[in-house]
Amino acid sequence: MVQAIRVHETGGPEVLTWEKVEIGEPGPGDVRIRHTAIGLNFIDTYFRSGLYPAPAGLPFIPGNEGAGIVLTVGEGVSHVAPGDRVAYAGPLGAYAQERIIPGDRLVAIPDGIDDKTAAGMMLKGMTARYLLRQTFDVTPDTTLLFHAAAGGVGLIAGQWAAHLGATVIGTAGSAEKVELAKANGYQHVINYRDENFVERVTEITDGKGCDIVYDSVGKDTYPESLDCLKARGLWVSFGQSSGPITDFNLGLLGTKGSLFATRPTLFSYIASRADLEASADDLFDVVGKGAVKIGVNQEYRLADAAQAHKDLEGRKTTGTTVLIP
Repeated sequence: MVQAIRVHETGGPEVLTWEKVEIGEPGPGDVRIRHTAIGLNFIDTYFRSGLYPAPAGLPFIPGNEGAGIVLTVGEGVSHVAPGDRVAYAGPLGAYAQERIIPGDRLVAIPDGIDDKTAAGMMLKGMTARYLLRQTFDVTPDTTLLFHAAAGGVGLIAGQWAAHLGATVIGTAGSAEKVELAKANGYQHVINYRDENFVERVTEITDGKGCDIVYDSVGKDTYPESLDCLKARGLWVSFGQSSGPITDFNLGLLGTKGSLFATRPTLFSYIASRADLEASADDLFDVVGKGAVKIGVNQEYRLADAAQAHKDLEGRKTTGTTVLIP
């Protein structure tokens, strides 16, 4: 038996319960790992609240990201062995001291990257990678707007986009978060509590608008995000921290300049083993050579996951947060 956080009914942070669970031994293709660190992500709150249904129903163990040590491997697993340091992003079940996970979802952590960094960067870092390299191919000619610039994905994406040579504009909700974003690749950061971000984007771009807007906020930034785009620009809605958009009007894309819109998720971009390895390799490369730095800004005990969720939803965290088993 090991300790884990389980959700027996969806709701607020109080539904996260700390209890003993039976893990068992890995079957064919599976691996049992002992977590050394677990990543905290906004998507965890979506599963906890019921906004996203857990694939296997209730009860479930939340969490999509972690790092740890391989304990035992099932039949047919050859790319990892007991004692290896590994990390992953998905599937659900990370909020536990130990877990069983499909072996093909694990990647080896390179030397020079510690477990806390790996645990806190896999989901957010590979999200930044697909947003900047696949959903839209960011180049030195790109001007982009990234909402929640001081969040976990935002701080990684700002550095990575700057490394690619783009003009990087961000939004944040406090003076402290503005300064943090500026220190992480953003040339321009708009405090949306004090300024109208559409007007500021218009000023910054000399009225041209952005090629792409990355929006993980949701209802609080829609439809204004569309007004930040140039004609035929792309709006990427990849999250909804302020709540879901319930009244999306497809016709607005036409009236605002023949815009494009997409709602991608990481797991579509790393579904195959080859795609997962390519994504992880790119992330490890930019982190390993220092182009992107991962700041683990908060740590909580896994047993205190409810408080971590309260702080995350209350916008009291910045950058990367990890839970320690």
